[in-house]
This record gives sequence, structure tokens and C-alpha cells, in this order.
Amino acid sequence: MNAHTPIKRPLAVRLATPRGFCAGVDRAIQIVERAIEKFGAPIYVRHEIVHNKHVVDRLKAMGAVFVKDLDECPDDRPVVFSAHGVPKSVPATAQAREMLFLDATCPLVSKVHVEAERHHAAGRHILLIGHAGHPEVVGTMGQLPDGAITLIETVEDALRVQRPLSEDGGDQPLAYATQTTLSMDDTAEILKALKARFPELPDPHKEDICYATTNRQEAVKVLANGCDLVLVVGSPNSSNSVRLVEVALKAGAGDARLIDDASHVDWAWFEGVNTVGVTAGASAPEPLIQGLIAAIGERFETTMINDPGERETVTFKLPRALTA
Repeated sequence: MNAHTPIKRPLAVRLATPRGFCAGVDRAIQIVERAIEKFGAPIYVRHEIVHNKHVVDRLKAMGAVFVKDLDECPDDRPVVFSAHGVPKSVPATAQAREMLFLDATCPLVSKVHVEAERHHAAGRHILLIGHAGHPEVVGTMGQLPDGAITLIETVEDALRVQRPLSEDGGDQPLAYATQTTLSMDDTAEILKALKARFPELPDPHKEDICYATTNRQEAVKVLANGCDLVLVVGSPNSSNSVRLVEVALKAGAGDARLIDDASHVDWAWFEGVNTVGVTAGASAPEPLIQGLIAAIGERFETTMINDPGERETVTFKLPRALTA
């Protein structure tokens, strides 16, 4: 260092554990990669395989073609359904067209589909806590006939919803399910409002919010404590990434921001910041996190701190069509 080299200001960087890819996202991306390897390009993918621009762009470069609907797919090329799940009508249409299709739906989302069908078979009307238009919600509502599920987005919705009448004119029993990527705290508030009105409302057969969402939210709560700024790597259309920003702010972080990658950082955010926390949504790849850390290291004299947290060992099997 010579006399003209500016002295970097010290900055503590705390890394959340766990962060980034979950097992469902990893499986979905592998399905697309292996399909291209086995069947050649192009491979068609209905909707974004996961909600991350960098992942989608990389797969496009490998030969994946992302479409909004099966109508855009030729009959003679494989098609992959995204990790968020699809309505039942989609695989039914693919079968009718004799298409080769690979279902990359996260097994934990599929579990919610199974639970919804179980409640419907038992004669219950389902209250689905989630966000309108999110692919996972569209897929879950599409598992059952129209009118079998009512979407609850807010506490206000929970206070307004009316119990449907059963076929014999009596009150129809109720059940509920949740979008897997929601904030646990937000879900709890809505559920509290629902149970105040419908005390008999049963608990789900299993927890709907997935282990990866739970673990990342718990980790960011720990991270937020003592951080002047928390940066969440993830795309704006990633529900679980957006929730991490909200959780960080509620947990006491001085500030929290969602960024696609290091190029989206406004370095003015770092004014007065002594400790920055870094995490990533479940669809954000680790190289983006390392790129952010490197960019911070170019501007500050960093001290790295790895937060302890839940170690994830969950894996999901690939479809037999790709492993046989």
C-alpha cells in the first residue's frame, strides 16, 4: 500500500445459515439440465422453472425455452413443469397431446395439493392462505373444481370470508392450507383471525410452510439482530425472497434490501453501516452471494462472520425418466 491508496473502512459481514438454494429448487434445475443433456435442445419449460432471472438466463443459454402455456410447445419436444406446480388441466392436456412431460413441482408443494384433495374428498371447503396470481397458488387452486377453494390474502379477507353452504343447505365444514413460501408471522395473523371466526377449523395434516422457508426466515431473524443493513439476494418475483426482507425489518434490522445481484447495490445504503447481513432466497444461486461479498470486499476492509444455523440435508429424487 502506498501513500495514495485510500484506507478502506472496516465492515463486519454476517452470512446467514442456511441461505440460497433449497432441495426443491435444486431438483427443479437439475431436471431441466438433465433433460437437455438426455433429449437435446430445445427443451420447453412452462413458466419460469424457479423465480430467479440468473437461473432462467443460464438455462436459456443451454437450450431451455420458457413459455407461458402449453399452446406454445410443439408435440414432439419434452416440456418441464415449474417447481411451483401446475393445475391438473396442464398434465391432462399434455397427456392428450401425447407429449413427454417432466414434472418439476417441489414435493412439498405436491404435499399441499394432496392435502387439498383429501379435504375436498371429505366434503370440506378449503381456505387457501396465499397471494393471488402466484404460480403456486394458481397450481393449488387448479387441483380442484372451481369454487372448492377460497383464496385468503389478508387478515381483512379472513374477517370477510363467508362459510359456503353444503349441498343439503347446512354449513359446509372448513379446512385451510397455505402457500409454502409465506412468512410464518403473516400466516399466523391470518390464521388467528380465521380461527376466531371458525373455532372448529382443523389444523393442516402437516405443516404447509416448507422447511426451507422456515429455516431461512429463522436465520434472517437471527441475522437482523445487530445488523445495520441486511441484503437479500433474490429476484423481485420470488415470494420467499421478498418475505425475507419483510422478516428482517420486523426482526429489527436497521434496513433491509432485496437485490438481484451485486450490480443492484446502492452503496449509499452503507453510509453509517458497521455490520451488514447477507442472505439469499431459496431460488438464488450461491455464486451471486459470493459475487456480492466480493463487491463489498472491494470497498471495505471486511471481517466475515458465518452465523450458525440449521444444516439442511434434504434431497429429492429426480423423475425416473431422467435416471433410467
